[in-house]
Amino acid sequence: MRLVILVLAVLIALPYANAQAQGYPKKPIRLMIGYAPGGSAEAGARPLAKALEPLLGQPLVFDYRPGNAGGVAMEAIARAPADGYTLYYFDSGPLTVAPHLNKVGYDNLKSFTHLGHVCGSGSLLVVHPSTPFRSVNDVISFSKKEPEKWSYGTSGVGGPHHLSGEYFKSVTGANLLHVPYKGGGPAMTDLMGGQIPMLFSSLAPALGAVKSAKIRALAVTSPRRAAAFPEVPTMDEAGLKGFDSTAWYGVLGPARLPREVVARWTQALARAGGDNALMEQISATGCDAEILPPARTIEKIQADYVKWGRVVKDANIRAD
Repeated sequence: MRLVILVLAVLIALPYANAQAQGYPKKPIRLMIGYAPGGSAEAGARPLAKALEPLLGQPLVFDYRPGNAGGVAMEAIARAPADGYTLYYFDSGPLTVAPHLNKVGYDNLKSFTHLGHVCGSGSLLVVHPSTPFRSVNDVISFSKKEPEKWSYGTSGVGGPHHLSGEYFKSVTGANLLHVPYKGGGPAMTDLMGGQIPMLFSSLAPALGAVKSAKIRALAVTSPRRAAAFPEVPTMDEAGLKGFDSTAWYGVLGPARLPREVVARWTQALARAGGDNALMEQISATGCDAEILPPARTIEKIQADYVKWGRVVKDANIRAD
């Protein structure tokens, strides 16, 4: 008799559970961004959010949590309620690089529910026109011949461009001194002024200077040519086979998100990934769009964690 009652209770509950699953989301969703408004994170998140809102049936409200290169927001999302109403449009650095530089208050896999990869962006190797560098091979050969002469700038210690530069050195043997700046803007100003010979830079800030010939672009560090610089070869095309130094963005939530939330988001992201106009919009921001499912996203985190851990150790990179 008790078994019959239990079976009836389960059958009665099923329609309610299905209704609950179909009911998500019932209110606006907060989407954290780990940087101040107006940056590259927001630039990619805006068109994505606009495309996702009709698919999810609710607005996505941006919640800016700048600090510690995205780490403040990462620690906040790890502690957020696992109800699907607080998520994070994150960049890969806090998951794949930061744990090698500092003690962090989260596990890069266990503390989160990963929902998908959105876009990735390599660094751009740019040089001042007065330098003798016309190719990546020139940078390698001249730096080896004159090891005390050449340096490269970046937006700061431990950032994606610093990692690109040290990875470049590790696979080529190039002898270059790292000159860190407090942001990409001052670094680009000094490059254009000839105070530094070369820079590993974000793509978008370099676009105007390259087009006006104030600086020269030699290569991108992503495995494919960047949509913003279709004429610039990849490091792989320049002779460094398999070279890949890419920072990327994705969407995640706290650990143990309900299955219906995960299903709704992965389906919405997959549909967004089939929207060519949206993919072009995101790519135009300097972050090449590629929607990947959770399993592929986790594979990228694991692979990048190992790669950047090795680079940080070999280059003896210390956090500021």
